[in-house]
Amino acid sequence: MNHSVLPLADITVVSIEQAIAAPLASRHLADWGARVIKIERPGPGDFARDYDTAMDGLSSQFVWTNRSKESLALDIKDERGQETLEALLARADVFIQNLAPGAAKRQGLDAKSLVERFPRLVACDVSGYGSGGPYSDKKAYDLLVQCETGFLSINGTPDSPSKCGLAIADIATGMYALNGILMGLHQRSRTGRGMAFEVSLFDAMTEWMSYPAYYTRGRGEPVPRSGARHATIAPYGPFATGDGKTVFFGIQNEREWRNFCTVVLEDADFAVDARYVTNSLRLANRDALERTIVERFAAWTSDEVLARLDRASIANGKMNDVDALLDHPQLVERNRYRDVATERGAQQMFLPAVTIPGIEPVMGAVPAVGQHTDAILAELAARRETGVEHETAPRSEA
Repeated sequence: MNHSVLPLADITVVSIEQAIAAPLASRHLADWGARVIKIERPGPGDFARDYDTAMDGLSSQFVWTNRSKESLALDIKDERGQETLEALLARADVFIQNLAPGAAKRQGLDAKSLVERFPRLVACDVSGYGSGGPYSDKKAYDLLVQCETGFLSINGTPDSPSKCGLAIADIATGMYALNGILMGLHQRSRTGRGMAFEVSLFDAMTEWMSYPAYYTRGRGEPVPRSGARHATIAPYGPFATGDGKTVFFGIQNEREWRNFCTVVLEDADFAVDARYVTNSLRLANRDALERTIVERFAAWTSDEVLARLDRASIANGKMNDVDALLDHPQLVERNRYRDVATERGAQQMFLPAVTIPGIEPVMGAVPAVGQHTDAILAELAARRETGVEHETAPRSEA
């Protein structure tokens, strides 16, 4: 692949990363051409390698977040390891770290300290709760931050709170870290100076919790847990059909409500029923409304209901399982898979969500622990001999 055409082809990233948040941010950079040097502990490496063995013995979460990177096994507490890291930082454009609370600061690897030493560097600290405050030294994992930020209190059924089935605190944090890195690179292109910043799981999830937080403050009561229904819009959620399947649809405004009644239910009078003429009334009378809809849907199969919803321009969806997603026609017909090499053989992986016409993302191999150590150390030694200190590094071959 010709990496020079990729948007981030001239960017070198050094990342002391583990788990999900920081690796996800750096993987998105790697997808679009950045050279990402992932520093791992010699031996076991990133502990996310051991989360599961679902992908031919490899961790599905590690494979997801670590393609297209080079793995450098390095003891950053050792004098030689520190010298190697210093040499890498002198020529890096971006540095990311999500070490344990306080560890980066003690080693002079926090973003602020690094940008003081390397003014062109864009440096990102990823932490659990951010710097300062009573929780700054507290360990943080995804589920625990979902708890602390109140997410579980709004998610689940009325009888039982529930965590999200995805690591949403980690994912949100990784994406905000990516956002900050791209802002920092843009600022540097204008001013010549880098940027130090931090992103925390807690702050990322707090941003995601803005709507329920503001609703609660404004109403004086929390957003109710509503299972698979929408908490504040009706009808919006799952509805059984005559063939025993379930379809989802949502009404966003009064025009859609009228279309639903006229086109889907074929009952224009239902649209002006005094119990349902506004969303607030539909919410107050939701149980009766949903019973009526399910009674009407019982005459049709799920495919017939979905066709009626499409004709009425009502947003809808099937309740797929993950197997159905893997074979989803929208993925298959648009060729949204690529083979990605791993130490256990190729794995099919989704393309990144950003599509750039005419440009193919990298989709490079998932590295083994320390796979690129010798090559990177040899490269640094050669550069010391030639006196080349700051230059975008060539990509090591996987």
